Amino acid sequence: MYIPKFFKVDDIEKAKAFIHENGFGILINQVDGKPWATHIPLVIETSSNKESILFGHIAKANNQWKAFQEDQEVLVIFQGSHAYVSSSWYDHENVPTWNYTAVHVYGKIKITDTETLYKQLSKLVDKYETGNENPVSVSKMSASMIENQMNAIVGFEIHITEIQAAEKFSQNRDQKNYTNIIAELEKKGDLESLTVATAMKQLKR
Repeated sequence: MYIPKFFKVDDIEKAKAFIHENGFGILINQVDGKPWATHIPLVIETSSNKESILFGHIAKANNQWKAFQEDQEVLVIFQGSHAYVSSSWYDHENVPTWNYTAVHVYGKIKITDTETLYKQLSKLVDKYETGNENPVSVSKMSASMIENQMNAIVGFEIHITEIQAAEKFSQNRDQKNYTNIIAELEKKGDLESLTVATAMKQLKR
């Protein structure tokens, strides 16, 4: 993706941490010559040979998986909170813009076997059940139910070849205007604006 120098994130570990915290991504590939996208939860981890991978699954009824067998390069997009920035908040004439965080991941995708898929489902459920009062787990579900569900999905791994990350938080503004943008976002009070304001504070603390 196009990333101006002010907003480029070179710290790959920071980008991976962002993916871990914002794991609901958009998986994009080509199906019959046409871009195809699916919104799904994904997990990032380091494999036994120290390779970074993403794993997840999609419905078998979703034709997207059929192209996974072609050793395609795929793109996954992860996005965090975002907020509109009005140019009325500056002390000079300018145009409005948008603040956001986004990470693009490129890699080669392959379908996983049944045993691997079971392990991946267990990890995925455990990740998001953490903190629940009565957490569910794949290991405690009935064998028949798990078998039926697994027969209806296709698991995959994406072996990551490149990570691109952008953190656009008005870093190209001077301190006076930067501080005022934070104040105006806080005045708006909605969750997205408040989250971006907090991220901006942390960026320049």
